[in-house]
Amino acid sequence: MSTLVTELVEAGVHYGHRASRWNPKMRPYIYARKNLIHIIDVRETIRGLLRAKKYLAQVSSRNGLILFVGTKRQAAESIEREANRCGMPYINDRWLGGTLTNFRTIRNRLARLEELEALRASDAYNAYSKKMQSSLNREYRKMFRNLNGMRTMSRLPECLVIVDPKKEKNAVREAQALGIATVALIDTDCDPDKVDLPIPGNDDSMRSIELITKIIADAIVAGKSQAAIASQQQREGSDVPAAVIEDKDAE
Repeated sequence: MSTLVTELVEAGVHYGHRASRWNPKMRPYIYARKNLIHIIDVRETIRGLLRAKKYLAQVSSRNGLILFVGTKRQAAESIEREANRCGMPYINDRWLGGTLTNFRTIRNRLARLEELEALRASDAYNAYSKKMQSSLNREYRKMFRNLNGMRTMSRLPECLVIVDPKKEKNAVREAQALGIATVALIDTDCDPDKVDLPIPGNDDSMRSIELITKIIADAIVAGKSQAAIASQQQREGSDVPAAVIEDKDAE
């Protein structure tokens, strides 16, 4: 635990926003005010992290989908890397309106993205005019940027992991509308009541975001491992009765 505290402090997770920008609902998570900046209580960060880890491990252990969302510049790289590492979908460029509430349309767009990829790789592509090729490339680049992270999202996610719910308010709103759980890294200017499992911490520092998303991804990987072990044990267990039955039949 002390190692985690050291890591969190070194990553600057405890630095909040300027006191003038705070949301009063964040009061329980604030330790002090120093040089006009709110200092987040690291104990509350750890409490939020432990709750989030436990929940996300449970979701991934039952093969639930977890969508990572972080479109701010500081979060984009960490979101992509950690989501890929734990095999979950992500959005790190722009939240498209209706991503959850109009999911069928998003699936159609993903089908179009795959169609464009197949076309660009085929001989038929060379038959198009330069102007048409340029138009197709432009469409492909835009769709790839917006949708590539969601390729594996064959169904609605069970949970969203969000960096800065204030910036990702549209994602939060859609999740609430559909009853999808939200886990979020929230700074002192956010409203903790709008997310289910808040993790109070600096949501502007790249190091802070990297550390929190890494810990979350580790929990998801652990949950998947538990599911694999349980599945293996179940298969092995189901073999035992069959063997016993055969022995009895032989008698």
